[in-house]
Amino acid sequence: MNINTILIVLGEPNSTFSEILFKYFKSSDFKNLKKKIILIGCKELLEKQMMKLKFNYSFKQIKQIQHSKKGIINIINIDYKYDNIFSKINKKSNSYIKKCFKVSLEILKKNKNACLINGPISKKFFLNNKFPGITEYLANLTNSPKKVMLIYNDNISVSPLTTHIPIKYVAKNITKKKIIENIILINKFYLNKINKKPLIGVLGLNPHCETTDKKSEEKKIIVPAINFLKGKKIKINGPFSADTFFLKKNIKKYDVVLGMYHDQVLTPIKTLYNFNAINLTLGLPFMRVSPDHGPNSVMLGKNKSDPSSIFFAMKFFNNLK
Repeated sequence: MNINTILIVLGEPNSTFSEILFKYFKSSDFKNLKKKIILIGCKELLEKQMMKLKFNYSFKQIKQIQHSKKGIINIINIDYKYDNIFSKINKKSNSYIKKCFKVSLEILKKNKNACLINGPISKKFFLNNKFPGITEYLANLTNSPKKVMLIYNDNISVSPLTTHIPIKYVAKNITKKKIIENIILINKFYLNKINKKPLIGVLGLNPHCETTDKKSEEKKIIVPAINFLKGKKIKINGPFSADTFFLKKNIKKYDVVLGMYHDQVLTPIKTLYNFNAINLTLGLPFMRVSPDHGPNSVMLGKNKSDPSSIFFAMKFFNNLK
């Protein structure tokens, strides 16, 4: 299955994502893009945001993926009644964003050679506490019970076993079954898409992998899961203490690190690589990537946002067969 088309859901209209895309379109990377690109969102708003930020591009409006062409910016228009070019994020954009995702999923269902990049959304307004994140939102829409968040970088990738949940619920959501399922999906992705058998490190939950409590998640859950996976010929070690694992001498050896909760692994990878990473969702019926940044409302309309993550996302798909 060869990827030939990149669908981009523009996401929250009051975010810096349009600015980041404009910076990408200006680059030599876009000129050398081997894939077709189709934006899904409001063409009129995008054009006005472009003028406000002093960029100049042409968008070709299409109705079907078959009408798209390589080397230009195709767009499937989704109407959106907006008050201002850039506004504070609110629930008014919810139905618009839902329609954008609906259109993209309909296309992906019929076109196995397409993949998805989605712009950031507001967890507060769009997800409204119904889902921890877009990972779970898309998994629900596609009836995908097994889903994994993988923050991918060419040097080392990280994956949180639990995603956007309060820290007090983390321990309750760590199971042997979930560790095994997640690692199997990660290993399969590396074998099939990166053409590499990865070495995977697993972090413990407790400081130094020790606890004064009678229950040790490391001994009862994490170690048995690792031993089971070793029996399946997966290259895996751990559990490691999170406070020292990300030293240079350690991360040079590993391809992937599975952590027990979100900030345990996302904080170090963003410190090491800034926005030179992408958020991949494994377990969906299509390839999905989200640039590793949020709506960034503080910098809205200021033309100062770092576009590194969209460059990395496009490079990833451009090199993907």
